[in-house]
Amino acid sequence: MGEEYRAKVFKSGNSLALRLPKSLGLNDGEEVVMIPHADGSFSFWKQGQQRDILLSLFGSMSAGFMADGRGDIDQGDRDWTGPASSAA
Repeated sequence: MGEEYRAKVFKSGNSLALRLPKSLGLNDGEEVVMIPHADGSFSFWKQGQQRDILLSLFGSMSAGFMADGRGDIDQGDRDWTGPASSAA
């Protein structure tokens, strides 16, 4: 994990704003994508970096990840004779 940064939330008009340190490498007017997580934390990255982030995930799983496969998954029998049903 990288260096820790602290920022202060402040009111700007009818919105809340977050002042970010210049040392994060963001430029004035740059757009960022921010994703809230269930635990109250957030992830954010520069707009357009989604591909780089996705590619960085490859190889990040441990060597034993899914070494035993997915396990026994009971999917039941399917009827392939008619049109697809919307039953879930």
